[in-house]
Amino acid sequence: MNPVVLDLPFRGRWRAEMSPARRVPSHGTEAYGSSHAIDFVAVDERGRSAPSSWRSVLATEPPEGFLGFGAEVLAPVAGTVVATHDGEPDHEGRRSPFALVPYALTQASRARSGHHALAGNHVVIEITGGRVVLLAHLRCGSLRVEPGRQVATGDVVGECGNSGNSTEPHVHLQVSDRSDWDRAKGVPLAFRLADGVRVPREREVVRGD
Repeated sequence: MNPVVLDLPFRGRWRAEMSPARRVPSHGTEAYGSSHAIDFVAVDERGRSAPSSWRSVLATEPPEGFLGFGAEVLAPVAGTVVATHDGEPDHEGRRSPFALVPYALTQASRARSGHHALAGNHVVIEITGGRVVLLAHLRCGSLRVEPGRQVATGDVVGECGNSGNSTEPHVHLQVSDRSDWDRAKGVPLAFRLADGVRVPREREVVRGD
């Protein structure tokens, strides 16, 4: 299957995480059409998503302290917004292993709660062939679009947040064959990068214009 080619959904420096260039399914599951999903974390020139502190070693961190929190998220392709969800709270960031362990223990309960509990605040854009692009973990109250809205590539759809199943502010992006998440299958994707059309490698830093 040919990949759906997208623009990067942000400006500035972001690091690819959970990339399908490393493995498929990229997030360890094919559930909810996520087999080829990719995550992007905003980073500074030293590759940090937030300054280091005692909290980053021992505790949780306010999401506002992360570089990506509140950054504009852009439509990576033209299409029609077919679904949105807002109102999920933004969690504390969890870089510390002491904070990650109790969070991991609640992973199964979030999965049982369904797609909204995992994706958090999100926007779904339908493109050609009935396929859909999901942009997830957006900041509570930041959505700029509603169902039925036509968007062009580069339009602002919301802001990066830490809602849903997220340990630090980031953008989760996936292409699926439908928005019926219980039956959705993942679709391969690729991005227009400075050196060509491809999938960013795991932990590769890419720059959006």
